Amino acid sequence: MKQEKSTAAVSRKLIRRITKDSARPNEIRDAAFRKVIRSIPKGRVATYGQVAAAAGYPIYHRAVARLLRASTADALPWQRVVGAGGAIKLRFEAASEQRLRLQLEGVAFRGAKVDLESHQHKFRVWDLDI
Repeated sequence: MKQEKSTAAVSRKLIRRITKDSARPNEIRDAAFRKVIRSIPKGRVATYGQVAAAAGYPIYHRAVARLLRASTADALPWQRVVGAGGAIKLRFEAASEQRLRLQLEGVAFRGAKVDLESHQHKFRVWDLDI
């Protein structure tokens, strides 16, 4: 008699597969991410998860981080993408540079985090045309 796989086992397997997949470049997915990131206006921010969801890949927030890490510094407005809750996820000088760039764009902070209540961008999917 064959045993049914538990829901938890299937979920872990799916999470592993998505994590592996998001670590690999995918031109179609990356192009969608680039388009969404470029649509974030000055003075606004979006989270990695928001960018992924707006691009049509709601659980691929790590792929957004991978794309930004692999992109050249001035290819995308990378400073406008932050972690959940408005946290700057970069380290050392890169974190200071992101904070400075955002402040120059008029983004306010509450302690170490961006004031998302005032500066979080709300994507309108019909404007993205992905």
